Amino acid sequence: MTTQTGSIADQVTRLKTAMAGQAPVEVLAVFEAEQAELNTAGVPATAAAPGTRLPDVELITAEGSLVSLHTVTGGRPAVIVFYRGAWCPYCNIALKTYQDQLLPALAERGAALVAVSPQRPDGSLTMQQKHALEFPVLSDPGNALAGALGILTAPTAGAREAQAKVGLDLTSENADGTHTVPMPTVVITDANHTVRWIDIHPDYTARSEPAAILAALDAAQ
Repeated sequence: MTTQTGSIADQVTRLKTAMAGQAPVEVLAVFEAEQAELNTAGVPATAAAPGTRLPDVELITAEGSLVSLHTVTGGRPAVIVFYRGAWCPYCNIALKTYQDQLLPALAERGAALVAVSPQRPDGSLTMQQKHALEFPVLSDPGNALAGALGILTAPTAGAREAQAKVGLDLTSENADGTHTVPMPTVVITDANHTVRWIDIHPDYTARSEPAAILAALDAAQ
């Protein structure tokens, strides 16, 4: 099993370089314009802040079983990662990096790691198996949890057309049949499910680095 090395940012840079030589130029231009627009718009004004208590929403495991958020975190501090889906290459980089570089350190601190997306459970299973992830990868149908945090977005019409050109239809990937996805976000909660730190990335190519997450967790504890 290959171990993910280097920062997420460095891995994303290498991925973008590889994509520039493979994907249609006009498609990449649309995605780059979308990323710039998201960056300009910034974090939604409705986004949750530290002190927000997470609701005990019902999620679906990669195997298709129902489970509550509070049960999954088990009364421990938790790092909850919101990602777009197994179809997103940047999400694949992030979750694999968290498996390799973050999970062992969280175990030492007695904290849980959980990943959540709006995709169907079979997509969660694909993500879990592809990277041999040893933490829960859960489906949030209808973005109930992400919606409570105010971190939702959706691709523009132009971006949806570009996605279709590369064979992606979010309505087939998402459990609720919509285009809505969470902005890539990492939330640290305490044992009482209260947000202590939240890091939201409007540009979906950017992610929270493991070192920043651990520093925030240590500060919160």
